Amino acid sequence: MLPPLFLPLPTAVDRSYSIYFQQLTDLPNLMQAHGLKNPQLGIVTDKHVEKIYRRKVEAALIAKGYQPRWIVFPAGETTKSLNHLSAIYDHFLGYADRRTPLIALGGGVIGDLTGFAAASILRGVPFIQVPTTLMAQVDSSIGGKTGINHTVGKNLIGAFHQPSFVLCDVDTVQSLPVREWHSGLAEVVKHALITDETLFDTLVLEWDAVLNRTPEVIAPLIRRSVEIKAEIVSKDETEQGIRAYLNFGHTFAHALEQVTAYKTFLHGEAVTIGMIAALYVSKYQNPEFPFEKALDLVKALPISAAIKDLDLQSLTEAMKVDKKAQAGNIRLVLLSNIGTAYITQDIDPKAIQAAWMFALSSF
Repeated sequence: MLPPLFLPLPTAVDRSYSIYFQQLTDLPNLMQAHGLKNPQLGIVTDKHVEKIYRRKVEAALIAKGYQPRWIVFPAGETTKSLNHLSAIYDHFLGYADRRTPLIALGGGVIGDLTGFAAASILRGVPFIQVPTTLMAQVDSSIGGKTGINHTVGKNLIGAFHQPSFVLCDVDTVQSLPVREWHSGLAEVVKHALITDETLFDTLVLEWDAVLNRTPEVIAPLIRRSVEIKAEIVSKDETEQGIRAYLNFGHTFAHALEQVTAYKTFLHGEAVTIGMIAALYVSKYQNPEFPFEKALDLVKALPISAAIKDLDLQSLTEAMKVDKKAQAGNIRLVLLSNIGTAYITQDIDPKAIQAAWMFALSSF
């Protein structure tokens, strides 16, 4: 068993929390240890995760006296919407009070949606993240970002709402479809690129075992990736500074997802393409940047989606409404070296166009 991590938030001690690497069946014991003893609770999941894990989680909770009430949505990015948020309100408000926990069991879509519901119901109810995808374990479940999408752009409606704790059962990643596994690996690679050259070198060395999900290889890599996210969030909870480094590749990625109506790419696939574009701009801005070395690892991330019929002007315009933009000016996270990131909006527009062309032609 991997040791837990602690995410301190020094400006708000009551929102500090632990990230546990234990089994799903440990959920009720952890809830009791954290004082969450209200028998009524809501669990939000999607249809895919429900089929695999509902019976196991439900049995463990009932055995400890809990009365779980399930809210099940279709899998996919389109679930992160106002309609599904409203459905949680309608269901949960029928039995909840301010002590009633709301649990997200699933991937990043379920975590973001459920977290925003928990932040806004009764001005905040206890929230537990139980991520079952690699993407959610290493990224979206950590740090308290919650929200839904809007037709104008991704994640434009939301709030910071930290969970009571996070339970990562690393064994759940073995049940992921291959495409979902590859999508989650994009965030692990991103963490290495922005802050940890040693992790980058380990990924390069162990890449075949990583792709094959060799347990003894991936478990410590998952924990290290979670640790990187936790370290950054603990220093910058509300993204006033270095937390923005976690958006490396994401300004491009969110534009790609928006232009394709969230129906073509998994998030990690869009991030992979976005990271290639960001690496291109990093090289454009910093001629000494080890572009080929970084590019080789990112291009090793498989993409199943078809990349075609994408208008460069539409993609660039979509970048301007990204939540990180300022007064319509595109801000990017770039790299000066592997493991060293920075933020700038001093970017030649020609470099962005060229970056799109290079990234989209790389697969």
